[in-house]
Amino acid sequence: MNPVPVMKLVEIINGYTTDNYVTGTIVELAKQLGKTPALANDYPGFVANRILMPMINEAIYTLHEGVADVEAIDAIMKLGMAHPMGPLQLADFIGLDVCLSILQVLYNGFGNPKYAPCPLLVNMVIAGNLGVKSGEGFYTYTSGSKELVISNKFRK
Repeated sequence: MNPVPVMKLVEIINGYTTDNYVTGTIVELAKQLGKTPALANDYPGFVANRILMPMINEAIYTLHEGVADVEAIDAIMKLGMAHPMGPLQLADFIGLDVCLSILQVLYNGFGNPKYAPCPLLVNMVIAGNLGVKSGEGFYTYTSGSKELVISNKFRK
């Protein structure tokens, strides 16, 4: 999990033919590094991305369809669901291009339309609005900082 120095979790992926000895060795190494290992099998998105990215994508669809603005979506998920940050701000931190790429892997891997990236996400990436790394995504950021400068351009 990123950022590696901060996050405690290591999602360990078992390949179809991964030997149990190899998995055990990696689990022990993760523990020696002070991390918490969690095992998953090799499927598109594994566990973290398979659950997180549809949530982020749905938040983008919620914005795209005019259900709520950026601040409301993030506030509802932070305060109502006890998430440390809202899904749109998290997408900005991950990188909208990275989110799009993961959704494309999920969509192609499963062939399920529930993983189809929201057109707003696709358009933002094409426009170069990648989140923190470009200075603008769902929020605007100061140069070289992850601090928000202005609320958001999607406010109604």
